[in-house]
Amino acid sequence: MVRVITPARPPQPSLDRSPDGSPDGSVARAAPDPRTVPDRRAALRSGVALAAGTLAAGCSTTGVVAHPVAVSGTAASPSANPSAHLSAKPAAAPAPRRFPQQPAEITHGPRDRPRVALTFHGQGDPAVAKAVLGEAEKAGARVTVLAVGSWLDEHPDIARRILDGGHDLGNHTLRHLAINAMSEADAEAEIGGCADRLRRLTGSIGTWFRPSRTPTASALVAGVARRVGYPHVLSYDVDSLDYTSPGAPAVTRQVIGGVRDGSVVSLHFGYADTVAALPAVLEELGRRGLRAVTTTELLS
Repeated sequence: MVRVITPARPPQPSLDRSPDGSPDGSVARAAPDPRTVPDRRAALRSGVALAAGTLAAGCSTTGVVAHPVAVSGTAASPSANPSAHLSAKPAAAPAPRRFPQQPAEITHGPRDRPRVALTFHGQGDPAVAKAVLGEAEKAGARVTVLAVGSWLDEHPDIARRILDGGHDLGNHTLRHLAINAMSEADAEAEIGGCADRLRRLTGSIGTWFRPSRTPTASALVAGVARRVGYPHVLSYDVDSLDYTSPGAPAVTRQVIGGVRDGSVVSLHFGYADTVAALPAVLEELGRRGLRAVTTTELLS
C-alpha cells in the first residue's frame, strides 16, 4: 500500500487581534453580549462626569488664595506639573518710594488729615508679633513694621505674614546696633545686610528704613541709606516708651497723649504691654476719628 502524504499547510494568521492590532492567540473570542454595551457606555459617562466634578471643585472661587501668580501663555494641563504652583514665588513686595513733598528724614505726615501711622520695631517673640498684627487687623488698622535682619533670619515666615496682612514692611538694620556710632562701611553692612534679607524673602528691600538705637539718623547714615535704595529715613513724633515695660495703661496714655493728625508712633513687637495696650489705643484713635494706616498711605 502506498501512503500519500499531504504537505502541511502553513500557519494562518488569527483573525482575532488585541486592541492595539497585535495577535493575542489562536483562540477566537466570543462576540460581546449586546446587552452589556449600554452599561459600559453609562460607566464611561459616569467617569467623565466625576472627573468634571473633581476639576470644578479644584477651581472653586469660594476659597482664599494668597498672592495668586498670573500665568502667561497657554495654560498647562493640571496633571502636567502638579507641583508647579507650589514652587511659584509670590509677587514682589512694594519698593521704596520718594515723596517729593517730604524731607529726607520723615517724623510725621500731613497735619490736615485724620490719619496716623503706628510703626513697630520688628524683633522679639514672633508669637507676640503675630498677636499685635491680629489685634490691628481685627480693628481694621494697618501698621508699618521695621524688621531687624537677624530676626528675619530666625523667623523668615514673618515677612510674608506682615505683607499678607496689608501692612508696610521695612528695614531696621541687620543686628539692631547703635548705627550712628559706626563707620561708613559698617553702617552700609548693617543697612545692606537687612535689605538683602528682605529682598530674598519678599523680592523687595522694603518700603522704609529706620535707624537702630536712635530716633534720627546721622548725615552719614542717611547717605548710606540713600545709596542702598531708601530715599527717606523714617523717624517718629510720638514715642510710646513701651520698651520700658511701664504697663499697658501707661503705654496707652503715652500714645494717646501725644498723637494727633499725621503722627508717626514708635512701638515695639517684643513687649507684652504693647499687645495689651493696642486694643485700647485703637479704640481711642477711632473715638477721635483718627484712622491707623500704613506710613505709605499716611504720606500718599
